[in-house]
Amino acid sequence: MKLTEKHKEYWHKNLVITSILLGTWFVVTFIVGWFSAELNSVSIIGFPLGFYMSAQGCLIIYVVIIWIYQYYMNKLDLKYGVHEGDD
Repeated sequence: MKLTEKHKEYWHKNLVITSILLGTWFVVTFIVGWFSAELNSVSIIGFPLGFYMSAQGCLIIYVVIIWIYQYYMNKLDLKYGVHEGDD
């Protein structure tokens, strides 16, 4: 099967958003954890920032990443005519 320019453009945009969101996930998961000792010097509502990011912040960011991906991909699917439809 030969991919058309439309297919290539669709997959390029898909890979770009996936790469950006995967990079965000990496930073939130590993970089914030790596610097948690330094982040603990900042306090939010009486809790150290490193603890807060581990307990709540990362989970919230993960849900936001999922929401951004599904929102963007739904718009992209509609634009390129590959959406699943309202069965």
